[in-house]
Amino acid sequence: MDTKIGSIDYCKPTNGDVGSPPNGSVSTIHNSVPSSPITVNSCDATIGRYLARRLVQAGVTDIFSVPGDFNLTLLDHLMAEPELNLIGCCNELNAGYAADGYARSRGVGACVVTFTVGGLSVLNAIAGAYSENLPLICIVGGPNSNDYGTNRILHHTIGLPDFSQELRCFQTVTCYQAVVNNLEDAHEQIDTAISTALKESKPAYISISCNLAAIPHHTFSRAPVPFSLAPRLSNKMGLEAAVEATLEFLNKAVKPVMVGGPKLRVAKACDVFVELADASGYAMAAMPSAKGLVPEHHPHFIGTYWGAVSTPFCSEIVESADAYIFAGPIFNDYSSVGYSLLLKKEKAIIVHPDRVTVANGPTFGCVQMSDFFRELAKRVKRNETAYENYHRIFVPEGKPLKCESKEPLRVNTMFQHIQKMLSSETAVIAETGDSWFNCQKLKLPRGCGYEFQMQYGSIGWSVGATLGYAQASPEKRVLAFIGDGSFQVTAQDISTMLRNRQKTIIFLINNGGYTIEVEIHDGPYNVIKNWNYTGLVDAIHNGEGNCWTTKVRYEEELVEAIKTATVEKKDCLCFIEVLLHKDDTSKELLEWGSRVSAANSRPPNPQ
Repeated sequence: MDTKIGSIDYCKPTNGDVGSPPNGSVSTIHNSVPSSPITVNSCDATIGRYLARRLVQAGVTDIFSVPGDFNLTLLDHLMAEPELNLIGCCNELNAGYAADGYARSRGVGACVVTFTVGGLSVLNAIAGAYSENLPLICIVGGPNSNDYGTNRILHHTIGLPDFSQELRCFQTVTCYQAVVNNLEDAHEQIDTAISTALKESKPAYISISCNLAAIPHHTFSRAPVPFSLAPRLSNKMGLEAAVEATLEFLNKAVKPVMVGGPKLRVAKACDVFVELADASGYAMAAMPSAKGLVPEHHPHFIGTYWGAVSTPFCSEIVESADAYIFAGPIFNDYSSVGYSLLLKKEKAIIVHPDRVTVANGPTFGCVQMSDFFRELAKRVKRNETAYENYHRIFVPEGKPLKCESKEPLRVNTMFQHIQKMLSSETAVIAETGDSWFNCQKLKLPRGCGYEFQMQYGSIGWSVGATLGYAQASPEKRVLAFIGDGSFQVTAQDISTMLRNRQKTIIFLINNGGYTIEVEIHDGPYNVIKNWNYTGLVDAIHNGEGNCWTTKVRYEEELVEAIKTATVEKKDCLCFIEVLLHKDDTSKELLEWGSRVSAANSRPPNPQ
């Protein structure tokens, strides 16, 4: 029987906003009005204004949109809300990616598009948010309410009188779908959609008929009643049983470790995870998809556990442990490096947001991760053996060879300089590709943000996500690392960054193609047409807004470009095109690519 964890699938620190409460607290939607009913001005008593107010109460102050004839009146009423800023994007896919990036910072995001042509365009981004457990409200301007149930054929559809195609597509990638084609229950549907998205930490879909957005209705004549999301509670007996079984297992272990996973975010358990690390003394690592959720300044942090491509000495400590706690893991083919992790289920305690499995044995349901770690921290026996082993074997990494004058820049040299840019006032966005591996090796100082899309891995995600994250966190300077192939997918919304006067620094990695695909399986389809990337951004800039671009080929040019971007052009959008050799990749990508390729090319099982 195969007992490797890496061969099976198992069924951030936040800022205190409503959609993303402090870890372990209850999500609560607070209304700014007194508890006594207040009458809303009749011209404001519309479904559009009601939706806008509810979004603001949930924590959304910016909404990403693309206009279309079915949503134009709705956009008018969303714009009329003084606390809601409408941001027009170049296409629906980027609007969805922007809402994704916004939700990573604020705890909830929103986008609004038109029916079917807009809805199906944004669908890929919504699926990505679903896979990454992000609460995102996708709003669609729908057909006139009078057209439902008729045999009429509408534009923006596939030419059938059945209008449900878009809804059916969204059903698999959202936790709730509200089709609002009458006003009587509109407020209830909207409230349920938003609250379900926040509670489940998944996207929700709201379609509003185009002829309803501006009609006053008595259900919207009073300010909405404040409501709270009921906290998820642990079963006390189940919690106690899970803690007892875990303590019995851990206290027998000689060198236990703990590893944070990506579902720490949805469980709102980042802080209590650290509490357990403090109490237990265990060595603490993070899965690659949890980078940014586990504090790297913690004294017992030993790096990223990613199997064969882990940070130095981390996998040796984790895989040699006789007990390991995995908090909210996702063991897919990417995070397990082609199902090659050297882990055993009988040594593992797998803690999901709502259940705990101990040593390939009993599973305890209705146990909240935050409650479990909090109780465990009170009673666990301190054991620093694994960290002491790590400290004994650790050898600091060597520095890459310094580039000679006018010697082509190397990627490992580049990221030595990037490391020096990081602070509590920066955030890193890493695009799918070699940036995953190079950024994974960055050591994040306290307060430095970090985001990437590992589960879904959609190339082009980072352009929209950078737009959304920067809009949600204007106090941070976002550093985005985007490959040339990915940039060609979604480049247009550099325009939206400029319109909104964002000050992001984009490092465009120009190495001539889809490098991550090359290392999995090479072919001529991985080579792309080279663009004049700085020329493109200059054309988009067109003299409007603050923008500075440059190309770098050598180390000295990179140093000068970073200095200019962080000093003289600190209030500009800075676009730095870095020209690298097509075969200049991280060693981790080479190893990872070969193992993922082997997993992809496994022959069919005998029939």
